[in-house]
This record gives sequence, structure tokens and C-alpha cells, in this order.
Amino acid sequence: MASIAVEITQLVDEQFPGFVECRLVDATGVEHRFVEKGPVVSQAPLSSESQYPQPGFIVCVIEREWIDEHGRSLVCANTDKPCSIESVAGCSIFVILDAQVNRE
Repeated sequence: MASIAVEITQLVDEQFPGFVECRLVDATGVEHRFVEKGPVVSQAPLSSESQYPQPGFIVCVIEREWIDEHGRSLVCANTDKPCSIESVAGCSIFVILDAQVNRE
């Protein structure tokens, strides 16, 4: 399953299972923020004692891949599938650099 690399910036709610804020910068430089359950975006146990920022991931479906006019490998990724994850602004489709995608 594919996932997008994100930066976990802080713990926002320590109540089980714990909610964290994540940051994604898309291919155009726009920053997107997510608030999600810690175990959904990281395999590490996250708490107020954890060091931030730290790496995280958001699972996604790759909808399209192409090379832009600047020679960059781009990916259109949908985070609504398979786990219904969206940014705090309500976005779930992102154009990102191919290097931001893990295809394990």
C-alpha cells in the first residue's frame, strides 16, 4: 500500500489513542495540516514526552503519475482512499513529488 511521508509536528490530544498534528508540503509549496490518531500516522508510541517533529505517513491511493515541464516526477495521491483521511481544510487529493511517496 502507498503512503505519503508527513512530518508529525505535535501532540494535540493525549486522550487515548492520542491525536497528533501532521504537516505535508505539496509540489507547489502549499502546506497542508492534518489532525489524526497517532497510531494511524506512526508506528512509534507518541505522547507529550515524545520529541517533535518526527516522521509519519498517511496511507493513500496513487491516482496518477507524470513528469512536469520542469522534469519533476509528480504524483496525484488520494488520502480519502482507503482510510478517509483529509486535511483540516477538507482536502484529500494532493499533487506531491514522487520522492514523498512510499510504495511498500
